[in-house]
Amino acid sequence: MIRQEDVYKIGRLGRAHGVKGEVSFMFDDDVFDRVDAEYLVLEVDGILTPFFMEQYRFRSDSLCLVKFCDIDSQSQASALTGCDVYFPRALAADCDNDEMSLASLVGYDIIDSSDNAVVGRIASIDSQTANVLFELENGMLIPATDDLVISIDTDGRTIVMDLPKGLLEL
Repeated sequence: MIRQEDVYKIGRLGRAHGVKGEVSFMFDDDVFDRVDAEYLVLEVDGILTPFFMEQYRFRSDSLCLVKFCDIDSQSQASALTGCDVYFPRALAADCDNDEMSLASLVGYDIIDSSDNAVVGRIASIDSQTANVLFELENGMLIPATDDLVISIDTDGRTIVMDLPKGLLEL
């Protein structure tokens, strides 16, 4: 059984494309192309299920068409419309820290280097503005800049940061 903490969301499936089972896939993270992944995890009726990919082809920087194994008709592909798409953290760990996507950091704990205290856990990433922010579960916002990050431990799922004095009091 695939657990929610073992995956992270990278996009959503759109409409069926053509009659041979392809479906459009709108993604925020192209990790499935950077890592040798054979499958994606779809949330179907609340259950995380692996779907093996036969092939995919990019239409833009954030859209591709995917053909999943055993999905061979337009009606089968249409049944997947609207499914959230996740990627296994274990496969994403094969990336170098330089290749890691921000989305893969959801669920990591932020540690302040000044006192080694856990500041909070990343709930989501706000990339709507020029300054990307880690949104923590406690509501705090932390700038997600390379200048502040000291280290990332993918095994321990922690990020040590050199946080500016006074940031935590805001």
